[in-house]
Formats: sequence, structure tokens, C-alpha cells
Amino acid sequence: MELTDAQACLILNALPHIGPVNLRRLLAAFEDDPREVLSAGTKDLERVKGVGPAISGTIAAWEEHFDLGREEERIAKAKARFVTCRDETYPAMLREIYDPPIGLYQRGDYGFVRPMLAMVGSRKTTLYGQKVAKTLARELTEAGFCVVSGLARGIDTAAHEGALEAGGPTVGVLGTGMNIVYPPENLDLYRQVAANGAVVTEFPFDRRADRQSFAMRNRIVAGMSAGVIVIESDVAGGSMITARFAGEQGRQLFAVPGRIDQPTSAGCHQLIRDGAMLVTCVDDILAEFSYLDGLKPTPLAAKETADGGEESGPPMSASEDKVFACFAGGAQLSPDELTGLTGLGVSEVTTALMMLELQRRLARRTDGRYEAT
Repeated sequence: MELTDAQACLILNALPHIGPVNLRRLLAAFEDDPREVLSAGTKDLERVKGVGPAISGTIAAWEEHFDLGREEERIAKAKARFVTCRDETYPAMLREIYDPPIGLYQRGDYGFVRPMLAMVGSRKTTLYGQKVAKTLARELTEAGFCVVSGLARGIDTAAHEGALEAGGPTVGVLGTGMNIVYPPENLDLYRQVAANGAVVTEFPFDRRADRQSFAMRNRIVAGMSAGVIVIESDVAGGSMITARFAGEQGRQLFAVPGRIDQPTSAGCHQLIRDGAMLVTCVDDILAEFSYLDGLKPTPLAAKETADGGEESGPPMSASEDKVFACFAGGAQLSPDELTGLTGLGVSEVTTALMMLELQRRLARRTDGRYEAT
């Protein structure tokens, strides 16, 4: 059968014995074309580092291991979709890590337009931890971030609930297939997250949770986020794995201190001792991302443009470019004024302002207006 690019990615993602690192190597060896990987002979496949007879045999006989038609039917029935790493809606920061998923099952329409921050912690949390997680998530959402967590008990649940209370999107990353809600008591929360943001997973339908799947989930939680906030974790907790991924992926790491006699605070204290940013309130996080009023952003290194001028930061989207153009000549403008000047919607202007702040092209003044840096 003639496969589309997306179908080939869906198949490769679901086949046993093939992890994301080997998938990356296979794609690199076959001109970044998943269809070429599936049609290659076993000898050609085995020339790729890390690919032995088990993997090559699985790929050559993929129809014996995966029912593509059934999986597509289940995706449609769940009102979900499979987003490949080539799609524009695939989380941009996740694409940058060493072992990104070749694709994500996604339920919910969120387009990953806000900067994302992960919030993780113990399943056996205290009332203090729950309160801190919910408060930080709510305030971060109000400040324009999207909170990412794992839809687990404890801190994860509180983080999603705080974001939902603020009316903003939140993203839940599963360590199971899309059709398995774990823990089962979070079914209603699962539905709320999907309705207001997105639930994502790299695992095919019916995949059950295990130690490996949760570790793989944790790398996605960290990978799609600009930073990771740890609230209540013992030194051997799963959140420490997420923190390790954050360090390896170059993400900013934050930790909330707790009682010195509380085991679930020992991991956070260790992270702080090892260099994580101590968090006592939301401003500690906002300041790190140049959101705090009065903070002078450090300009990014300037680069020369085609016309000989200088430009700071990465390329801008169309809406960011339209908003940024309004600041020519030293203008100081409010979000409402920008909405009128650009003709963009309020949410588009707000998102553009947040991204331009993260890029350090704009700074927010104490009066709520913005100006170019």
C-alpha cells in the first residue's frame, strides 16, 4: 500500500524494539523519509548504527506487528490526531532535544503557542505542596505561560487544576496510550485538560504504564518546556528524573523548598544545593524569564540582517512582526492600543507580546505599557 508521510511516522512510532534514538539514526540514514525506512531491505537497515536483526526484521514485517487501519480508526473515534515532528503544531522546543518522539498523539486543539513551563512533584504530596502548586500554576497561567505536567496524582493534579482555574490552557503528558487514564480518578481532569488545552502521548493505544514509559514521558514533559519547577520530591522520586532531563536538555530548573524534616522535600533541597533556582513566589520564576516589572532584560547577541542592519533574537512570526513594528521610533504602547493598531485579536496580541518579551525584544514597563529594548 502507498503510505503517506504521517502514516509512516505512525507505524515507526508504534513498532516494538525501536526507540527514539534509533529512529533518529534511521531517518538520518534514509534522507529523513520514514517511507524509505519502511521500504528498505534488512541489510540496508542493519548498516545503521544500533540496528540489528531484531529491529530490521520488525521494520521489514511491520504489518505483522501493527494494524495501521485499526489505529487510525481509534484515533478518529477518540477525536484525536497524530502530530508528526514535521508538523508546524509539534511543540517547537521538543524538536530540539536529543531523542524527540517522531510524533505525538494529541487530544485537544491547543497549538502550543504559549511558552511552556513544566510543574512536577510527588504523588504523596502535602497540603502545603498542593497549595503551592495550584497557586504557582494559576499565577503562571495568568502571566501567559502554559503549564505542563503528567496528569498524575498529587502535584501534577494540583498544577493542572491551578491552570484551569485561571482559564488558561494546560498540557497533560501521558505515560500510557491515549485510551488509558491513569490514575482512573483523574478521568474528569483528563477531559478538562483536553477541552482547554491538550493531552498528548507518544504511546499507541492500549500501552500500559510501566517504569520505562514514565521515564520516557518525563523527558517529553521537560523537553517541551522552557523550564521545570519541582515541588515536593524525595531524592529517588520520578520528579528527579524529570529534573535530570531538564539539566541534560539545557532547561532552566526551579525547586520549591519545604520542611527540612519532610522526606518529600529532600529532593527539592538537593536540587537547590546543586544549583536549581530557589522559588518562594511566582516572581522568582517570572524574573528568570524577564517578566518581572522593572527587570532590565539582557539583549541577545545581535546578528547582521540582509540589509546591513542588526536584528536581535530568532525570526519572528507574522503576528510578532506586526506587533513589533508598532514600536518603531520609541513608542510605548499598551496591549489595548496594539490591538487597535494591528487589527489582531486580543489573544494574538497577548501571545505576541509574551514571545517578544521572551526573545528580549520588548520590555514591560511598570505602568503596563511595553517598549522596545
